[in-house]
Amino acid sequence: MSFRAKNLRHQAFSAAFAAIAATRADRWGRGLAQGAGVILTLHHVRPQRQGGFAPNGLLEITPEFLDRTLMLIRAEGYDLVSLDQAVARLASPRKGRFFVALTFDDGYRDNVEHAWPVLASHGAPWTLFVTTGFADRTARLWWLELEESIRALRQIALTLPDGPFAARAGSDNEKQRAFESLYWRLRKHPEAILLSAISDLAGQAGVDAAALVERECLPWETLRALSGAPGVSIGAHTLTHPMLAKHDAAFAQMEMADGKARLEAELGMPIRHFAYPVGDPSSAGPREFALAAEAGFTSAVTTRPGHLFPEHAAHLHALPRVSLNGLHQSEAAVRALLSGLPFWLWNRGRRVNGR
Repeated sequence: MSFRAKNLRHQAFSAAFAAIAATRADRWGRGLAQGAGVILTLHHVRPQRQGGFAPNGLLEITPEFLDRTLMLIRAEGYDLVSLDQAVARLASPRKGRFFVALTFDDGYRDNVEHAWPVLASHGAPWTLFVTTGFADRTARLWWLELEESIRALRQIALTLPDGPFAARAGSDNEKQRAFESLYWRLRKHPEAILLSAISDLAGQAGVDAAALVERECLPWETLRALSGAPGVSIGAHTLTHPMLAKHDAAFAQMEMADGKARLEAELGMPIRHFAYPVGDPSSAGPREFALAAEAGFTSAVTTRPGHLFPEHAAHLHALPRVSLNGLHQSEAAVRALLSGLPFWLWNRGRRVNGR
């Protein structure tokens, strides 16, 4: 997807959210599109940073926006529930009681520093999906390595299996275009090629991959303290955050099962829920859904967009989620997402996709 196309897409989303709010479709359309509940996906929660080059900005929201979102959820009379409760409600729906479950992926420091105080003030339970390699400081935040490398360089030059890649990166706009182009090109390759190419670029830029993980991710000692806190659940997010569908079944099974076992050993508690890294159809499909069930998880969540319906009780290892996108931090966006209308339209009225 080109830089211009992506900008147009985000403008279209913003316009759609505004139109839904202006026509109050988020209210009259609920009976048509709203499910029994929704699982929200979050990554970073931290104060607003200065503008400019921020290709991963969609992955971060401000504490103020999280607070406004939770206030809106409470004001609408919706129930804030744990992931355990969300799964239970699929089996035994409560008519007229729409629920919202909050999930945070990867295990970032700012989830504790900035999100947790807001969540606690609203009495909101939440689940943190932890990649054990980030706590170990052995896995890589490759998407952040790519961002930091392009930020540091004025010219991008790489040799890839499908030919050379070159791009100017002098201005913020050039850097954004370079990131988008290289990111999606690398996503088409096996993950080993993606990681190698980004390591090459990080070497050119002088980016320390291990230092990025240390800066961004929670250590084990904090995770141990967090695991016993009221309202907090810990879920598994693999050992190294791979796109599982790009690997053979044995590797995928190891990443899931060993990540679960490692968390249970470190935290001394059962780990019941799992989140697929990246979580889109190119990263998690029927094979991964079956492997998650075999690993003993009660549920597993994707990043495929959609509300939860009672029919999802038969597809607990392929649950959709709705992202709180950092590029759309508005009440209109939240109301639209909670109404279910964007997903009803996107999925053409289909409630469940188990594939």
